[in-house]
Amino acid sequence: MLKPEEVVQAIQTEIKKYESKLKMESVGYVLQVGDGIARVYGLDEVMAGELVSFQDETMGLALNLEPGNVGVVILGSDRNIKEGHQVRRTGRIAEVPVGTALLGRVVNPLGVPLDGKGPIASEKRRPLETVPPSVIERQPVKEPLQTGIKAIDAMIPIGRGQRELIIGDRQTGKTAILIDTIVNQKGTGVKCIYVAIGQKLSSVVALAKTLEEYGAMEYTTIVSASSDDPAPLQYLAPYAGCAIGEEYMHNGQHALVVYDDLSKHAVAYRELSLLLQRPPGREAYPGDVFYLHSRLLERAAKLRDDLGAGSLTALPVIETQMGDVSAYIPTNVISITDGQIYLESDLFYAGVRPAVNVGLSVSRVGGNAQTKAMKQVAGQLRLALAQYRELAAFAQLSTDLDKSTKDQLTRGERMVEILKQNILQPIPFERQVAVIFAGNEGHLDDVPLDRLKDFEIQLLAFLDEHYPDVFHNIREKKAISDDVKAKLADGVKKFKAKFLA
Repeated sequence: MLKPEEVVQAIQTEIKKYESKLKMESVGYVLQVGDGIARVYGLDEVMAGELVSFQDETMGLALNLEPGNVGVVILGSDRNIKEGHQVRRTGRIAEVPVGTALLGRVVNPLGVPLDGKGPIASEKRRPLETVPPSVIERQPVKEPLQTGIKAIDAMIPIGRGQRELIIGDRQTGKTAILIDTIVNQKGTGVKCIYVAIGQKLSSVVALAKTLEEYGAMEYTTIVSASSDDPAPLQYLAPYAGCAIGEEYMHNGQHALVVYDDLSKHAVAYRELSLLLQRPPGREAYPGDVFYLHSRLLERAAKLRDDLGAGSLTALPVIETQMGDVSAYIPTNVISITDGQIYLESDLFYAGVRPAVNVGLSVSRVGGNAQTKAMKQVAGQLRLALAQYRELAAFAQLSTDLDKSTKDQLTRGERMVEILKQNILQPIPFERQVAVIFAGNEGHLDDVPLDRLKDFEIQLLAFLDEHYPDVFHNIREKKAISDDVKAKLADGVKKFKAKFLA
């Protein structure tokens, strides 16, 4: 039989163990919904950029905090969301999973896999929006990021931690440059993130397949917000790609993130802003459209050595209309980036591919991001092309040209020809140096133009076989010594005699 004191003791123990399970929860109600936007009443303590959950478990993002209601953009379909439905706070700012588990995967801007390869096993997450590294945390851009494209590596070099804009009309080969650059990072330890904004799903699938074929998918993540995704997802996509890249940068690694393209990103943001009834500005874009891209691109950096010396390189893409570089969004992004690669339709249709207009393209980091060997040959190349462009215009008007003018035109034609390059054929920098060296020294001046491509391929094979130490030397020392120069000149002469015989 139980004693009264035992009963009292048991009750006292239970009372001590009892904890109040009362939990405060911030709940709101949908006032109005439509066009992917919901007006919510009652979420008094919601944070700007916080994720909220609707009754049907669709997620939303609180963007407009107004006195009477909160403007929420719906990250998905608004078909099942009705007036009067409950909306709950999650307490989480929009974030994305990060880390090596994302390599080789295709995800949406919230980190949900789209490739059918199962869930992403990543514990770590990063917020989509973060403060960029301060001036004190950075160091100058001085390491090259090789694209494998002769015209770019020689004349518009890109460094690790740089932001280089790729700009041009549609169908001028912008994405081709991005793909080549990603493929060329194989074996360099650079992790790549390709952000597809507002593209057709078929294009994203084709791109993933191409990268898979060339073995590039093993160090690449594709963040896709396709044209059939709602505008809020297209708006979040570049920030998600940037957050994935920042994880590598802060761990002392190198990452390359490409945004293809920011014109569609600005259009998606304009759609959101107008639906949220924010006041429109020029071309109906909201007033903060400059800040939209500056806060994204400023996150690209080369960190100080004591912070791990990691880097995040950004290659944003802008599509122009009829070559108009002075339009609103192009000028905005040009002013944020450290240079631009301008692709021209006329050059593309004339068979100069990549269609880089060397006159309008510039890298504001310049030679700092080049190896000494490339600097040694690139200076003369720029000069030869500048003189050629100037003379070519006059040569059309005049028939009788003196010898020096003819020589400069011949040299220029050869230089334009050797800078042509097929897609998905990136070339290691030491081979680029050898080819440009041969052109600069005048060895190609008497090679027929139509045989120049064959000459280049066979010359590299010949040097590989008979002068392998030349490439090894340039690769290791990253400079052309007098000894290497002599060997290279000798090799080119011997091959040329054999080729033209």
